[in-house]
Amino acid sequence: MFDKELSLYWDTVLNTIKDGLMIVDREGIILFVNQAFETITGYSTGEIVGSPCSALKCDICDIARDEKGAYWCVLFRTGSLHKRRCTLETKDGRYVRILKNASLLRDAKGNVIGAVETLTDITEVIQKEHQIEAFQREIRSQDRFHGLLGSSAAMQRVFSLIASAKASDAPVIIFGESGTGKELAAEAIHETGARKRKPFVKVNCAALNESLLESELFGHVKGAFTGAYKTRRGRFEAAQGGDIFLDEVGDLSLSMQVKLLRVLEENVIERVGENRRIEVDVRVISATNKDLKGLVDKGFFREDLFFRINVIPITMPPLRERIEDIPLLAENFFRRLQMKSGKNIEGISGEAMEKLAAYPWPGNVRELKSAFEYAFVSCQDSVIQPHHLPSNILWGKLDPEGGLRVSVNRDETKKRNLLDALEKAGGNQSEAARILGVSRVTVWNRIKKFHIDLRRGIGYGTREDQNFS
Repeated sequence: MFDKELSLYWDTVLNTIKDGLMIVDREGIILFVNQAFETITGYSTGEIVGSPCSALKCDICDIARDEKGAYWCVLFRTGSLHKRRCTLETKDGRYVRILKNASLLRDAKGNVIGAVETLTDITEVIQKEHQIEAFQREIRSQDRFHGLLGSSAAMQRVFSLIASAKASDAPVIIFGESGTGKELAAEAIHETGARKRKPFVKVNCAALNESLLESELFGHVKGAFTGAYKTRRGRFEAAQGGDIFLDEVGDLSLSMQVKLLRVLEENVIERVGENRRIEVDVRVISATNKDLKGLVDKGFFREDLFFRINVIPITMPPLRERIEDIPLLAENFFRRLQMKSGKNIEGISGEAMEKLAAYPWPGNVRELKSAFEYAFVSCQDSVIQPHHLPSNILWGKLDPEGGLRVSVNRDETKKRNLLDALEKAGGNQSEAARILGVSRVTVWNRIKKFHIDLRRGIGYGTREDQNFS
């Protein structure tokens, strides 16, 4: 009775299994598959049963074939396959990574009558392994220095200065344009110094007005001003024994500069609303994107404070002066976003990398990172191409004087993007609409508006209007 019931429910048992199951005869003709097999391969039972198993285009199949022709597969000589990784092609042309196990089927007399295979989809597992390997390579990178990345001579000088600064308790000031990594450099100074086990406190001097900044830096007592409901210690006290990072120090008012100078010279602070002196042991690391010497000459920055904080100056080079670091930075941002987004983007095309190298990067490394964040949103392909990059990078050019020339005409930008999409889509308007993220009607309207003649071709070599200014 039990055997009869088991036979009745056999299909249910097989279709409950989450791994794909396939049974073949001695010639490799597929006799049975379960629902998991259909899900993995995209083939229905009616489509695949009766076909040779070679229809799945397993990448180890050619290696496994018996050259003597005695059997269709080496499995019939070895008797089994155990945890063999392979790649199969699905019905829609995708490739899936499979962990395959197989065994022979025999009749009551011990004669081989076929084989059974289980297929486990490990595509996601392989992707995770690649991500872990990329992360490990990133950690091991010889071009990385406490969060900073670069193999150029300019960055190697920065690394050397940071390493030298660890032997001193003198103030450090970091000069550099916005987006060059001044905060990362400050963190590296702290991490390599003798105070690394003590606090590292950050303050943006440009983010608060003078009264709030004074309270933020030095603290206040209860009742010192409206809203001071309790005594609060400031950032200097919070950084006791460690480092304090004063970002945008060039934005300090003259009165705040006097108070900061006193802290540097006497190592004491006073909370707002209190005359009690509090001794502090803090190393000051400051940063600015301004020309402090120029501000001193104009009377906007105290000369005595400038000399006090300018003991160990470090200048972060702009990205345009270390172009050789762009591939390294690009790979770093790409791998991080690949791991974070989970998107199946495999790499960066050579053409896209050429665009990145040709752009002067006024926003420096921060802008490069933002460009990759944009590209990961816009890219629906397996490789990042030039048209996935922000338009200012795609169309920006260096003129003979070294300046950036970027089209500011919106219609011109739309026309360029449309031509690029049509070229990529081979003239197919529906596909171009998908690439641009607009409707097909919008594409048709723009073709008419910009007088684009699809019959003459849409390749760059056939366009007469290439000399945009």
